[in-house]
Amino acid sequence: MKKLHALVLALVAAGWLTAATAQGLRPEVGKPLQQAGEQLRAGNAKQALAKVREAEAVPNRTPAEQLTIDRMKAAAAQRAGDMATAVVALEAVYNKAGASEKGPLAEQLASSYAQMRNNAKASEWLNRATQAGHSTATTKQLQSYLQAASGDYAAVARDAGAAVAAAEQAGRRPDEGDLLRLADAQQRTGNQAGYAATLGKLLANYPKKDYWNAYLARLPRKSGFAPRFELDVLRLRLASGTMDKTEDYMEMAQLSLQAGLSAEALRVIEQGYKSGALGTGPEASRHQRLRDLAVKRDAEVLAKLPELAAEAAAQKDGEGLVRVGFTYATMGDAERGMQLIQQGISKGGLKHPEDARLRLGMAQMQSAKAKGSAVQTLRGVKGSDGAADIARLWTILGVQ
Repeated sequence: MKKLHALVLALVAAGWLTAATAQGLRPEVGKPLQQAGEQLRAGNAKQALAKVREAEAVPNRTPAEQLTIDRMKAAAAQRAGDMATAVVALEAVYNKAGASEKGPLAEQLASSYAQMRNNAKASEWLNRATQAGHSTATTKQLQSYLQAASGDYAAVARDAGAAVAAAEQAGRRPDEGDLLRLADAQQRTGNQAGYAATLGKLLANYPKKDYWNAYLARLPRKSGFAPRFELDVLRLRLASGTMDKTEDYMEMAQLSLQAGLSAEALRVIEQGYKSGALGTGPEASRHQRLRDLAVKRDAEVLAKLPELAAEAAAQKDGEGLVRVGFTYATMGDAERGMQLIQQGISKGGLKHPEDARLRLGMAQMQSAKAKGSAVQTLRGVKGSDGAADIARLWTILGVQ
């Protein structure tokens, strides 16, 4: 009896038995259940289930013994993947359980029936779980799964959207799973504007490479997006670590050279060489020619920049000052760059004023002194042609 008492205490400590039921176990029932617990802890679910059945074969079982057997059988069967056995045992436990246990047990039953692809029974038990006031991440996932299985993606979007809104109103970061379910449902229901907004929230709250790739792939196709921001999209790819194609490195370098930003072009090329995207394969000589050109242009721009700044200062509008200021910033002189861009904004006459504010924010991000002001500047960029989108993405990168 002493040995059995020790085994029972071990089972209680492991969670396989409750203190109330453990006291009423006979040795012929308790011993195989103890062995079942040991097998479960060792990861041998099928052997554990066999031991539970040994205990179940003992005649004249008391109600307490049967309840304990059913609990152990449910645990072992679930881990063994025998859901048909698990649901029978779980339902037996549920029928004898107190009010505080019914919610979690109903959730387990819903999950087990869902794994059996019996969605009708899964929905029935999920409803019982929620009616008992039981709400967890698992119940939400089950609800979304069952709604999706029935094709009711509008309901998935409604429920996931409500969860996201509730988190935002409470000042909390929305759950990633809720955002993913909402995005999937919006795509399936053709709500492309909603999907883009949710993808933006995923990126802002969980800036993973997959979300960067998805967002940046869609951005150039956004209605009203201006072609002049093509280079900006590539800049964001480089900064977010999602640029991995040789042609993207080449395209960005060439666009930077066309814009007179030779230092940026050279930096992109060097990063391409470092990553292995450039300098190898049949196009290696072409990569080297572009590298040589960037080095040559960089020396020319560096020598001519003071003259360009003086010419820009003499112009009636601020376009030249903004352009030269951003060139300085890309060459590593963020302080001089910010000064000139601000002068250009103050002078006015700009064709795209929001572009100038975007360039100012980007320059500020490179300055240790002005980095704190960068997010404020970038958040102030307006418009629907892409400038505001790009500015917001730089703020995400700035706070990572």
